[in-house]
Amino acid sequence: MSIKITDKVSWVGKVDWELKKFHGEELSTHKGSTYNSYLIQDEKTVLIDTVWTPYRDEFIARLQKYVDLDKIDYIVANHGEPDHSGSLPALMKLIPNTPIYCTANGVKSLRGQYHQDWDFQVVKTGTKLDIGSQELMFIEAPMLHWPDTMFTYAMGDGILFSNDAFGQHYATESLYNDKADPAELQYECLKYYANILTPFNRQVDRKIKEFVALNLPVNLICPSHGVIWRDNPLQIVQQYSRWADSYQENQVTILYDSMWDSTKKMAQAIARGITAADQDIIVKIYNVGQRDKNDIITEVFRSRAILVGSSTINRGILSAVAGILEEIKGLSFSGKKAAAFGSYGWSGESVKIITQELRDGGFDIINEGLRCLWTPDQENEQRCFQFGQEMVATLEGWQKA
Repeated sequence: MSIKITDKVSWVGKVDWELKKFHGEELSTHKGSTYNSYLIQDEKTVLIDTVWTPYRDEFIARLQKYVDLDKIDYIVANHGEPDHSGSLPALMKLIPNTPIYCTANGVKSLRGQYHQDWDFQVVKTGTKLDIGSQELMFIEAPMLHWPDTMFTYAMGDGILFSNDAFGQHYATESLYNDKADPAELQYECLKYYANILTPFNRQVDRKIKEFVALNLPVNLICPSHGVIWRDNPLQIVQQYSRWADSYQENQVTILYDSMWDSTKKMAQAIARGITAADQDIIVKIYNVGQRDKNDIITEVFRSRAILVGSSTINRGILSAVAGILEEIKGLSFSGKKAAAFGSYGWSGESVKIITQELRDGGFDIINEGLRCLWTPDQENEQRCFQFGQEMVATLEGWQKA
């Protein structure tokens, strides 16, 4: 399928409704995804990115229906990750002498993955390519979200081809943001940012400021996953600016796993205490052994504070809690508070271990945490309730989102 975006630009990608996991098994994609490839047919013909390897034959066969492959003058590789470059080896066998425009790091990435010495044309920010009625300008965007990433800007049409930035894993046949379910789209954008781009907040903020300073008109933003932004396209840029600035909503998220429901009862009592102290705070509780880890991380991203609980097992913590803490630590959240809790039968190390993991993850630790021996009785449930109330007290003075 090809979709005409402008007189000279067409979408020639792939909609993947069946995708459930991405980055191996690391990222859940409940709404599928798209692999957006774009064809510019001016005096010169330019292909911007390709699609993931499993769809290479379909992609090339479809591309041949719209353009003689020998008439593709240039290929632009905004990013070397296989979901964007996976079809390149098969395509380059058919048009081996076609130059590929990418960053210096893009050359390293593509050579490292495909072991081919294609005709690489290294570009930097400000490099321009004349294609006839307009020029393409390249803008390096390292760590959004790989070192090789760049944007391509079509100067005549005012189109920003942004690769992974401003995208989301969201399958849609209509392609445009104004044709998507707004609630679904907003959530998938948030989830994508929280799970992929959070560690690079500084780079996101810096690159957005650099791009805004160029004062370029933007009529469309065409990312490599999900919708094309045509209705108020800069709204997603503005949203990224907010997300990159230690984002938080008026929410506390409680994460736990439990062997015999003792830590679960603690979590529920703590939640009641938070709500009793301030009904304006949104409280969400997730059993990390049962819920999707990427959805959980999205809620952590939204939160002003998190509470993490686990039973003690083998002088450690439950594996699901250990796993989510490792994910959270790698994302380098900032400006959030946290505390630990947990039940135990004899040794009781879980609270200390969780507290250290949260501290290592950059959280502001509220207190030494809360431990309960065995199943909480009425007295200990009251302690948990008060623990939740004390959490709210520590948040006083923080500006509510």
